[in-house]
Amino acid sequence: MGISEIFSLVTGLALFLYGMSAMGDALKRVAGSKLETILWKLSSNPIKGVALGAGVTAVIQSSSATSCMVVGFVNSGIMTIAQAIGIIMGANIGTTATGWILSLSSVDGGSGPWWTELLTTAFICGIFALIGTLLKMFSKKDALKHTGDIMLGFAVLMSGMKLMSGAMGGLSDSEVFRNMMTSFSNPFLGVLAGAVITAILQSASASIGILQSLAIGTVVVVNGVEASAITNEIALYLIIGMCIGASVPVLLSAIGATTNGKRASIIYLLFNTFGAIVLTPVCWGLDTIFHFPYMDAPADAISIALINTVFNFATTLILMPLVKQFDRLVCFIIKDKESDQSANILDRLEERFLTHPAIAIEQSREVIFSMAEKAERNLQRSIKLVSDYSDEEYQIAQEKEETIDKYEDKLGTYLVKVTGLNLDNKQSREVSKFLHTIGDFERIGDHAVNISHVAKEIHEKQLVFSHEANHELQVLADAVQEIVALSVKAFESGSTADAIKVEPLEETIDMLCDELKLRHIQRVQNGNCTLNQGFVFSDLITNYERIADHCSNIAVALIELDNDEYDVHKYLSYLKEHKSPFFIRSFDEYKNKYSL
Repeated sequence: MGISEIFSLVTGLALFLYGMSAMGDALKRVAGSKLETILWKLSSNPIKGVALGAGVTAVIQSSSATSCMVVGFVNSGIMTIAQAIGIIMGANIGTTATGWILSLSSVDGGSGPWWTELLTTAFICGIFALIGTLLKMFSKKDALKHTGDIMLGFAVLMSGMKLMSGAMGGLSDSEVFRNMMTSFSNPFLGVLAGAVITAILQSASASIGILQSLAIGTVVVVNGVEASAITNEIALYLIIGMCIGASVPVLLSAIGATTNGKRASIIYLLFNTFGAIVLTPVCWGLDTIFHFPYMDAPADAISIALINTVFNFATTLILMPLVKQFDRLVCFIIKDKESDQSANILDRLEERFLTHPAIAIEQSREVIFSMAEKAERNLQRSIKLVSDYSDEEYQIAQEKEETIDKYEDKLGTYLVKVTGLNLDNKQSREVSKFLHTIGDFERIGDHAVNISHVAKEIHEKQLVFSHEANHELQVLADAVQEIVALSVKAFESGSTADAIKVEPLEETIDMLCDELKLRHIQRVQNGNCTLNQGFVFSDLITNYERIADHCSNIAVALIELDNDEYDVHKYLSYLKEHKSPFFIRSFDEYKNKYSL
C-alpha cells in the first residue's frame, strides 16, 4: 500500500465521518424538535421502550447519542433504570439501519444495458449532491434546506466510502494483512479487534462502514474467482466486538453523573457484552460442528449489514425478558452512596441535554414552572404572616427565597448556553420568553420576602392597624394574589388569552394602591394611625404594587414574544391609548370585585 493509497484512505475516512455526522444532524432537524422528547414521555414499558429506542436511533443514526441522552434522563431523575434498559436495547437495533444505507455503496451497474449505469454509486451520489445543492441554495423554507443537508451529507458519506474502498485495494496484496484477517476468525481476537477499533472511533456505525469498505475494496483470488478477503465469519466476530466498543462514549458521558446516571451508562456495555458472551460461543460451536458454508463465504456490504442486524435483534430477543434482572444487576454493580440524595428539580438542567435543544428547552420550562409556583406559594405564606405571624413560617419564607435565587442563577446560566445552540424560530422565541420572565418570578419572590420582613416588624413592634386599614390591605392582598396566580397560569399554559387579563387587573391594583395611600395619609392626619404604622403600611403597599408590575412584565413577554416582538413600553403605551372593549370590560369587573 503506497503513500497515495494511504492519503486516499485518510481522505475517504474523513469524508465518510463528516458525511455521517452532517446527515445525522440534518435528519434530527428535519424530524422535528419533538423527536427526542418522545423518549422520556412515552417509554412506559420495555417493549415500547425498545420500539422508541430503535425508531429514534434509526433517525439520528447513532446508538451512542441515544444512549448518552438516556444517561442524561436517568441522571436528572426523569427516567427510571428500567425505562432506560428498554430504550438502550432498541438503540442497538436502530443503529443497524446505518449499515443498510451504507450497503448502497456496493451497488454497481456493471457492463449491462445503459440503464444499469443509473444504479452506480457515482450516479446516485451525483443526483443526491445536485438536488441537495439546489435545495440548500435556493430554498427559503428551513425544512427543505435541512433536506438538502441530508442529501449532501449522504453524497459526501458515499463518496468517502467509495474512496476508502478504492484505497484499500492495495491491502489485498499484503501478506501481513491477509494473515491479520485470518487471525480474526479466532472469536476472541475478532471480538477484541472490533471493540478496540470502535472504542477509538467512538461510533459503531462508522466502524461498520469501514468494515463494509474493507469488504468491498480488498479482493483476493480464490479458485480463479475474485472474492473479498473478509469472510462472513470474520465479519461476525468483528461486528460483535464493535457493538461492545460503542459503549465507550456512553461510559465517558457518565463522568460526573449521579449513581443512577452511572448505572444507566453501563447498561449499554453489559447488554452488548452479554450478547457477545451468549452468541459468540453458540455461533462458533455450531459452525465448528456443522461447517456452515455461509460462514466461509466472502463478506460484502449487504451481508455485513445483515449480520449486524441479526446479531442485535437476537441479543434483544434473548435479553428483553430479563429487564428486571438487568435493573438489579446494575444496582448491585454500582452501589448507592450515603451522599446520594433524591433527585432535585434543578437536576433536570442537564449539561448532556445541550446537544438536544428540544429536551434542554423542555426541561428548562419544567424548572421555571417549579420556580414560579414556589414564588407564588411564598407570597401566600408571607401575606398570611402579616395577620398571623409565626417565627417558623417566617424562617421557611427566607429559606424558600434562597431556593428561588438558586433557580434563577442556574436557569440563567443554562439558558444562555441554550441560546448558543442551533435553534429554530419557535425555540428561539421560547428561550427569549424564559430569559425575560425568570427575573420577574425571582423579583416576585424578593418582594414576598420583603413582605415577611414587614410582617416581622409589625409583630415585634406590636403594631395594630385600624379595622379600615386591615380591610383595605386584605382587599389589595387578594387582588395581588389573583394577579400572580393568573400570571403563573398564563405562563404555564402559554395562553395569551390568560395573559391579556393581567394588564386590566394590574391597572386595578395601581388604582387601589393610590387610593390606599390617600386614605392612610388622611388617617395619619386625623390621628387615627401613628407615623410608625404609616411607614409599615406604605412598605406593604409598595411591595404589592411592585409584584403587580412584575406580573405585567411576564404577561407582556408572553404576548409580545408570541408575535416575534418584545417592547414593554411600546405595548403598554398602545394598550393605554387604544383600550379594547375587552380591556375596559375586564377592568370594570376587577374594579367592582376589589372595591373598597
